[in-house]
Amino acid sequence: MKLSKAISAKILAICNEKNISVNKLASICCLTQSTVQNLVVGQSKNPKMLTIIRICEGLDIPLKDFFDDELFQNIERED
Repeated sequence: MKLSKAISAKILAICNEKNISVNKLASICCLTQSTVQNLVVGQSKNPKMLTIIRICEGLDIPLKDFFDDELFQNIERED
């Protein structure tokens, strides 16, 4: 699986788990709606770690828990 697809799937799973929209997630994490939307639709091929950290901080999720998911096993590089 490509990294962008794994990140997208994880963000959508978190939103579903917490019953929040992508727009609400952006607001909670102090990110622009377009930044989060680009992650969700896979348009952002190389997201900044700071963006993922902000998402984790906004949702009070440790960074290690974000990546501790089967989705991130066997990631294909996108370069």
